[in-house]
Amino acid sequence: MEGEDEASAQMIDEIYANGGDSSQRHRPIINGEQLDIEAYAALYSGRTKIARLLFIANRCGVVSMELEALRMAYDEVKKGENTLLFRDVVPKINGRLGSNYGPDSAWTEAVDRRAEQRKEKLESELNAYRTNLIKESIRMGYNDFGDFYYAHGALGDAFKNYVRTRDYCTTSKHIIHMCLHAILVSIEMGQFTHVSSYVGKAEQNPDALDAITVAKLRAAAGLALLEAKKYKQAARKNKVIDNINFRNFLELVPEVRELINDFYSSHYASCLDYLGNLKANLLLDIHLHDHVEMLYDDIRHKALIQYTHPFVSVDLGMMANAFKTSVSGLEKELEALITDNQIQARIDSHNKILYARHADQRNATFQRVLQTGSEFDRDVRAMLLRANLLKHDYVLKSARKH
Repeated sequence: MEGEDEASAQMIDEIYANGGDSSQRHRPIINGEQLDIEAYAALYSGRTKIARLLFIANRCGVVSMELEALRMAYDEVKKGENTLLFRDVVPKINGRLGSNYGPDSAWTEAVDRRAEQRKEKLESELNAYRTNLIKESIRMGYNDFGDFYYAHGALGDAFKNYVRTRDYCTTSKHIIHMCLHAILVSIEMGQFTHVSSYVGKAEQNPDALDAITVAKLRAAAGLALLEAKKYKQAARKNKVIDNINFRNFLELVPEVRELINDFYSSHYASCLDYLGNLKANLLLDIHLHDHVEMLYDDIRHKALIQYTHPFVSVDLGMMANAFKTSVSGLEKELEALITDNQIQARIDSHNKILYARHADQRNATFQRVLQTGSEFDRDVRAMLLRANLLKHDYVLKSARKH
């Protein structure tokens, strides 16, 4: 169990590091052409690499891409000890890659035999630790079991063992390690409520959080918010777009950088072109694919709203050209936004003009001034009347009559 921190850190980094340092990302992976699977896969390692390759193989719809992804997944599985994943990959290949990429009973039997021996050893060690009641040894024993189950694809058992270490944590650093392990396995199981929960638990120990760990927790929290479709919270746009450090990441994907610049520069046709080129490959992303359509609709609607905002009237023909759509199609989009109260306007369908219902700020200001003046005049008159009544003792005399 020596070198626990190093081993744990290496395993945790599988899902967060996304392929190591930036020197590996020397060119854009996603573009308008077919996804470069080899370059894409190089950004990842371990289980998440295999999961992404299998996801691409299942959804790409292109035989050459499918086989390339399966070939790389097969090779990656053979580097580890997850025979469950291996047994999943082989039938998908179905002999299409030749004899070198078929069933390997000798390998699976050897791995399973070593796994059984390793498990017996871990159980024996953990029982001894429990007998001696040494908290730190028990904690490390459960961690070792978590690592064992994770390596062999038993994610539920891995999660249970990582979480069991909580009762034996004696420092804030131990709690952070427990949370990171739980977050990692929860992401791979798709249990994003657990992700949010353990991010919160980790952040309750700020004294043990370094900058890298904080970044990992923020990334995990953002992913959980994405899965919950809380896109605005997931992005926190002012902390992304205006972040100098994040701009360096945008340089790695020039298409995304350009479409963001086009959006904020109101070059909507170019922005939507870039989005169109990226869409096919974004649909192959294991986390983003479920949200692509909704995000694209939201971006387009935001662009439509921003386009109309500065004008009192807009020619629908010119606007349709700007968004590369038909006038009738644009009308339907605008009608939906008007009905949803996202655009304050009305459409002249005959002349194909959108008229904004902007409030007349000047007139509104005059009306407020007049109203304030009237209220002041009324209050002054009431004060003068009260003063005159008091002066002539009217209130007192009136009271005596009763």
